[in-house]
Amino acid sequence: MAKKSENGHALNAAETGGNTRTGTSAASLKQAILDNLCYVQARLPELATKNDWYMAVAYTVRDRMLERFIRSLKGLWNPKVKFACYLSAEFLMGPHLGNNLLNLGITAQMRSAVKELGFELDDLLRQEEEPGLGNGGLGRLAACYMDSLASLNVPAIGYGIRYEFGIFDQEIHDGWQTEKTDKWLRLGNPWEIPRPENSYYVNFGGRTEGYYDEQGRFRVRWVPFRVVKGIACDTPVQSYRDDMVALLRLWKSEAVESFDFQAFNVGDYYQAVSEKVISETVSKVLYPNDEPEIGKTLRLAQQYFFVSCSLQDMIHIHLLRGLRLESFHESFAVQLNDTHPSIAVAELMRLFVDEHGMDWDKAWKITQKTMAYTNHTLLPEALEKWSLPLFSRSLPRHLEIIYEINRRFLDEVRLRYPGDDGRVARLSIIDESGEKYVRMAHLASVGSHRINGVAALHSDLLTKTVLKDLYEIYPDRFVNVTNGVTPRRWIALSNPGLTELLTGKIGDRWIKHFEDEIRKIEPLADDSAFREEWGRIKRGNKSRLATIIRDRTGVEVDPDSLFDIQVKRIHEYKRQHLNVLHIIALYNRIRKDPGQDIVPRTFIFGGKAAPGYFMAKLIIKLINAAAEVVNNDRDVAGRLKVVFFPDFNVKSAHNVYPAADLSEQISTAGKEASGTGNMKFSMNGALTIGTLDGANVEIREEVGPENFFLFGLTAEEVQDLRMKGYSPRSYYESNAQLKAAIDQIGSGHFSRGDAQLFRPLVDNLLDHDPFMLLADYQSYIDCQDRVSSAYRDQDRWVRMSVLNVARMGKFSSDRSIREYCEHIWKIKPVKGK
Repeated sequence: MAKKSENGHALNAAETGGNTRTGTSAASLKQAILDNLCYVQARLPELATKNDWYMAVAYTVRDRMLERFIRSLKGLWNPKVKFACYLSAEFLMGPHLGNNLLNLGITAQMRSAVKELGFELDDLLRQEEEPGLGNGGLGRLAACYMDSLASLNVPAIGYGIRYEFGIFDQEIHDGWQTEKTDKWLRLGNPWEIPRPENSYYVNFGGRTEGYYDEQGRFRVRWVPFRVVKGIACDTPVQSYRDDMVALLRLWKSEAVESFDFQAFNVGDYYQAVSEKVISETVSKVLYPNDEPEIGKTLRLAQQYFFVSCSLQDMIHIHLLRGLRLESFHESFAVQLNDTHPSIAVAELMRLFVDEHGMDWDKAWKITQKTMAYTNHTLLPEALEKWSLPLFSRSLPRHLEIIYEINRRFLDEVRLRYPGDDGRVARLSIIDESGEKYVRMAHLASVGSHRINGVAALHSDLLTKTVLKDLYEIYPDRFVNVTNGVTPRRWIALSNPGLTELLTGKIGDRWIKHFEDEIRKIEPLADDSAFREEWGRIKRGNKSRLATIIRDRTGVEVDPDSLFDIQVKRIHEYKRQHLNVLHIIALYNRIRKDPGQDIVPRTFIFGGKAAPGYFMAKLIIKLINAAAEVVNNDRDVAGRLKVVFFPDFNVKSAHNVYPAADLSEQISTAGKEASGTGNMKFSMNGALTIGTLDGANVEIREEVGPENFFLFGLTAEEVQDLRMKGYSPRSYYESNAQLKAAIDQIGSGHFSRGDAQLFRPLVDNLLDHDPFMLLADYQSYIDCQDRVSSAYRDQDRWVRMSVLNVARMGKFSSDRSIREYCEHIWKIKPVKGK
C-alpha cells in the first residue's frame, strides 16, 4: 500500500528517504513513527497520548536496531565465534531512547521528524520510564560493559532477571526516605522482545535419589518440590555507529501450569492460581528485603533461577551450533559479576554430570575453564553466604555437588599444607566456625580460572585480606581489571555542550576511541578562549540542574555557587555524614562571624538507603535536617544551600554529573572496591576531593596530584590505627570544632529540639566509629578549605577541570573490556565496519 502524506498524497521512496522500516532520513523516520502509531499502538494521532508518541518513536528506533541485529547474528552463528556471557543480578541500563539514537547516529534526523509532528524530542525523552533492573554501581557497571562489548564488536550476551518491579522509588517525607513501588513496566516496554518459546524449567526444593543408568553408572536424580519456568525477554544493545548489536537476555519467571482448572471448578479460586502467584514471585522485585528468612529464601531462588536459565540457554545454543559439550569453554566465557551468580559453578556441574552424563573430572575442567569471577567488595560481611539448612531446603542437589567440590579441593589443600587445620577451615567452601554456611565467594573462586578485582588497590587488598588464603594457593588466578564507564552515555549523551566543544576541537573519534583521543585536548587547557567556553558550558549545565532541583524539591540554588555533589548509595562507609559535619562547620563559622567571606556552596546529595538499613536511613534524615536549618537561616542566605535530590537514578544522573564542580569520593580508605561515579564526575570536568580508596588512587595518578584534592588516612594507616586501638572519643574531645558539630547534632539543634533522634548516630561515632570519620575529620576540613581557595581562582579551576577530562582516557569501559578479552576471556572481536 502506498504511503500517504499528511495532505493525503502518496509518498514515494525518494520522498520518505528510503525504506520507512529501516531508513534514517527525517522523512523516513516521520513516516515510520506514524506507521507505528497506527499499526503497533493502534492510535489515531488526534487521540494519541504523549506515551503513545514515545512508544511509536521507540519502535521506530528499535526497527533500525533489529535490522542490524539480524545482520550481525548471521556472522555470530559461526561455530568458531566465542561469546562473552556476563551474568549479573543487576543491569542498570538507564533510558534507552536517547542512547540508541546517539549510537545509530540519527538524533538530529529524529529531532526534525518529531518536530514536524508537533513535538519536541526532549519531551519524549523525558517520557521514558527508567528500567527498574538495577540499583547502584554494580548494575551500572554491567550496563556500561554491555555498551562497550557491543561497540568493540565483541560477541556478547548479558544474562539477568527481568524484574517486574525495581528496588523502589524513593520519596522524602519529613526528611525521611519512604519507599514506593517502582512500577516501571506500567506503560509498557517497547525495547523488550519476549521469547515465550525460548524457555527453560528450573527446579526448587525436594529431594535427590540415586540410580544406575543403562550403562551401569551411578547417577543422581533431583526430584523437586516445585518447578518454575523461565521465559527469555530480550533487549538489543546497539553498538556505536556499527552493525554489532549485543543481546541483553533477562529471565521472567512463570508457572509451568498457571491455572488449576479442577480447583477452580470446585470453587477453590485461590488454589486455582496459587502456582502462578508463587512462581511469578521469583522475578517480581529487585532485591527483596532479606532480613526475614523467607526473604533470604527468595533471594537465593532469584539467583539460582537466572543462573540456571542462562546456563541451559548457553548449552542449547552450543548444541544448536552443532558442537559437542567437551568444547563448551571454547564457545562461552562466563563472567560472574560478584557473588550473586556464583551458584553457576555448581549448576554447570549439575547440568554436565546429571543431565548430560559427563564424567566428573571432565566436567570440572570445563567448568573451571568457562568461569571467571569478579569480586566487588572488601567488606567481609558483604561476601555472600547462605545458611546450610536454607540452602539444603532450596537446592538439595547443589549442596551435594558443593560438598564433593569442597572434598576434592580440601584434599588438595591438605596435600600442599599438611597439618595446617586452620588454613583448611579458612579455605573450606563450608564455613563450620559456628552455624554452618556455604561461602559463595569461595565457591566462585575455586570454580573459576580467573579472579579479578576492580581497581589496582582493591585487587592488591583482596590478596592480603578477604581472599588471602585463596591467593596463596592460586596466585596465578588473580588479576586486576580496573572498572570503566562508557563515554558515550556519560559525555556524548548527557553533556551535549561539552560534546560539541570537544568534537569541534579534536573531531568525533574520541566518542569511540576515548582512551587514545581525549588527551588531544590537554594543550587547550592553556587556551584562554577555550577555557572561557568550557566555563560557559559548565555554567549552563548548572543552571539546568538548578531548575530541576527547584522543580523537584522547591529549593532555589545559585548556579554561580560551587556545586559540591555526593550522589551514591547511602552507606556508613561512603561517609555522607562526614560531608554533613563539614556543612555544619561552615554553618558555625558563618554564625560566629556573619561577615566572613566564604565561597558560596550548594551541597547536593542523592542516593537510596536499603529499606532495612536503619543507620543509612538516619543519615538521610540528618542531611535533610541540616538542610532545613541551614536553608532557612538568614545569616547564611546566599552562601550555603543543602539539597537532597530524591530518587537519584540514571535519568537524573544525566543532569547531575555534568553540573558538578566538586565530586565527593570520601569513603574510608580500603573500603570502596572501585567506584564508577568518581569516573563519571571527572569525565565531565568535576574536580575530586577524596581519599586514597578504590579507583581514586588511579584517577589521581592519571590527572595529577595537583588536580586532585587528597585527604585522610591511607588503607595501611586505617589498619594500623585499628590494630593499635582506635579511640574516636579522643578526637572528639581534642577538636573543639568537631565537638561543637557533634554536640549540636546530639542536642537536637538540627531536629527541632529532639535530642534522641540522632542519638544512635552520635553514640555510634563516639563509641565505635567503624569507618573512622573522626580520625579523618580535620584532614577533610583542611582539604575543603583548599578547595574553596582554588575555586576563587576561576581561571586555575577551569584549567584543572580541562586537565581532568583530558587525562581520563584510562577510565573508559572500552579499555576494561579489552582487558577482559585479552587477560580473562581470550576472545577476539569480530570484524566491524
